[in-house]
Amino acid sequence: MIMKKHLERRTFLRGAGAAVALPFLDAMTPAFAAPARTDAKTPCRMAFSYVPNGIIMPGWTPRTEGTGFELTPIMKPLGALREDVLVLTGLSHINGRALGDGPGDHARAGATFLTGVHPKKTDGADIRAGVSVDQIAANAIGSRTKFASIELGCETAGMVGNCDSGYSCAYSNSISWKTPVMPMPPETNPRAVFERLFGDGEIPLDPAARARLARQNKSILDFVREDTERLSATLGKSDKRKMDEYLFSIREIERRIEAAEARNRESGREVAPSIARPSGIPVEFEDHAKLMYDLQVVAFQTDMTRVTSFMLAREGSNRTYRSIGVPEAHHGLTHHLNNQEKIDKIAKINTLHVELFAYFLSKLKATPDGDGTLLDHSMVVYGSGIADGNAHTHHDLPVLLAGGGVGGVRTGRHVRYASETPMANLYLSMLELMGVHTDQMGDSNGRADHLSV
Repeated sequence: MIMKKHLERRTFLRGAGAAVALPFLDAMTPAFAAPARTDAKTPCRMAFSYVPNGIIMPGWTPRTEGTGFELTPIMKPLGALREDVLVLTGLSHINGRALGDGPGDHARAGATFLTGVHPKKTDGADIRAGVSVDQIAANAIGSRTKFASIELGCETAGMVGNCDSGYSCAYSNSISWKTPVMPMPPETNPRAVFERLFGDGEIPLDPAARARLARQNKSILDFVREDTERLSATLGKSDKRKMDEYLFSIREIERRIEAAEARNRESGREVAPSIARPSGIPVEFEDHAKLMYDLQVVAFQTDMTRVTSFMLAREGSNRTYRSIGVPEAHHGLTHHLNNQEKIDKIAKINTLHVELFAYFLSKLKATPDGDGTLLDHSMVVYGSGIADGNAHTHHDLPVLLAGGGVGGVRTGRHVRYASETPMANLYLSMLELMGVHTDQMGDSNGRADHLSV
């Protein structure tokens, strides 16, 4: 018997042009060590899901506080996950208000959501906001993973020009900021994200090369087949099952991307992949969003990153949602002037977004991770930088915090903070739970109480 031999946590399955990271396996625990990782050694993940244009707040905010709160109509899709979420009311982005700069609430909503900083009003190259919470975490812990952070989106948009009353498009189209002058544009193409996660740098992403790979009809798993078989022969029964489930999930993501590409080719929209309109984007919004959520789950499962941000749509989005009977543009509907028919349609959009978020949480909860699940070991924020889209309010924002934060968050409650509490206070507390210590970010004036008690 070989004493204390174990599989390294950063083991990859390798092949020509591919490097597939592994999920946490029992074989990664040293012999004679405790069978499960201790909380101190369990990595905590941080994810942010952003929805634009505000939410119908009467259909969002629970009437009661504490553990006995009832899920509101818009939150109904979270029914099976009620005990895994913390509803936070009273958090505000004061710097999302005009503060003398006039119109531009959508741009300010996007720019302040993760920074807490009032953006400079400009549509030129001299943009300025602040460092976002995801990038503060990425700068501190990013060296421990393959990617410091991953930024995703579901709506392709430019980063230059005037998108909102004299504000640069960079403010509306990105919530992640590496520096006060450097936004992190979200990647919207699932194929590009997949190849980034599982390629080793040898797989080129230019359109012609991607088309050649597609014609070969090969899975990324084909490139690592020999390494997979060699490793599987050394694993126990439980680990083999975990490996099979994990590799199946990778192949399922691939199939869905390939199906989207095939539909695009058949429809004539894409003869060959292009940068302007990537072929891997599914036609239906719901399919696109689920793919992006699945890619985040895999990235967390393999510890390729511990920080993600995801914009379901750009701020001020005019996407239509015909699949749920809403053919009108989203942003236009939010200026409803108390028209009940329009309010009901916005609530439908809000509910769909929550359904997709529930899909993400369910996947995290179903994925084993050491002595718990990925959801146990994550903090996942869902919300918008605007509360009432009709009035463009930036106080009492719609915010959910899901996941156990490796024991640092007690979910299943509705917590109401004092009015005008900076949302940046929540981010300071989350950073602390990630092991990232900082005294100030954005307009914070302390830490958010009541996350664990």
